[in-house]
Amino acid sequence: MKKRLLIIISIFLVIIILIITKRENYASKISSKTQRTIAVTGDIDGNYCLSALDTIVYEKFKYRWVKVTCNADFTPRDGAGALVYKDSMWLIGGWNPFDKIFFPLICNNEVWNSKDGRKWNLVKQNSFIDNSFNLSNDWEGRHTAGYVIFKNKMWIVGGDANQGHYQNDIWNSENGRTWNLITDSVPWGPRVLHYTVVFRDKIWVMGGQTLPQKAYAEEKFYSDVWNTKDGINWKKVEASKNKWLPRGMIGGSAVFKDRIWILGGGTYNTPNKSDRILYNDVWSSKDGSNWKCHTPFANWDAREYHDVAVWDNKLWILEGSSCGQIREIWNRNDVWFSEKGDKWTELPNTPWKPRHASSLFVHNNCLFVVAGNNMESDVWKLEKLE
Repeated sequence: MKKRLLIIISIFLVIIILIITKRENYASKISSKTQRTIAVTGDIDGNYCLSALDTIVYEKFKYRWVKVTCNADFTPRDGAGALVYKDSMWLIGGWNPFDKIFFPLICNNEVWNSKDGRKWNLVKQNSFIDNSFNLSNDWEGRHTAGYVIFKNKMWIVGGDANQGHYQNDIWNSENGRTWNLITDSVPWGPRVLHYTVVFRDKIWVMGGQTLPQKAYAEEKFYSDVWNTKDGINWKKVEASKNKWLPRGMIGGSAVFKDRIWILGGGTYNTPNKSDRILYNDVWSSKDGSNWKCHTPFANWDAREYHDVAVWDNKLWILEGSSCGQIREIWNRNDVWFSEKGDKWTELPNTPWKPRHASSLFVHNNCLFVVAGNNMESDVWKLEKLE
């Protein structure tokens, strides 16, 4: 009798343990998914940067990450323009729908600069405040536009559709305070999420799409290429048969070994195309017409809203967001580099918070990662070990 009772008690305890374990596993899955959701929607976790290590050293690769500051002078934002001009980093505009004080119309048109990433100066205050804004005097607030240095000036090429219309304009500036309208009607509009570089003394615009759910336009996904010598007169480049599929959502720019490089990217969902399509292929071209595929599937995951750069004689791809099952989207903080574009090496254990649409600078022989949709005003730099 006692033996049978002990067996029953043992079975009962095993069942209880299994139930508890299942609940813990379920809670863990929910917690993980919640964290990913928080990262994408931009809810603020101000302790992440503060609790992160100040430096991460990679002896094997002769690099190290350095925490520059967790609280830069500007407010959190993503998709802000990132240009290096006159020995300073320039942060242009950006998006933050959660901050109605500094971003009353979702995006703003502030301009900040910094020589070291720690101290930031407000060069131009936000004038994009309400419906009284004058389109002829200043550019509308925006994010994820094209940003380049061309003819010794800073340029803003196109914009987004957050205001219910497409920003088909181009502006430039020599000082960041006053901006000149070059054209308010580019021939390649309407489009957003395009990829923009300077190559062979021209501005090049590639890919992008329309977003009918935000601003009325025929639904289109682009894989075309345009260039200009002055920002006004644009030429469409004749396409070859071997080419990358329509895409956008690539931040920064990569011109390497006298070629334009396209790394990953994808298409944003629209009313008639509910799924996002993301890529992890690598392409390059010496003329914008004939493209070479260096790898159809790089060993980094397909992604959108990532940033690319050329630094230390290597191609770099950092952060972004990826898609999982049931349309789950999560931010990344992985970092990869390549000397030829075909084989990639990961720089592991990145200390900064996962994010997408950060602002990436190559400055003072370092690679600076600034803010993004982690919605912190943090600044990190990757530097070479001496």
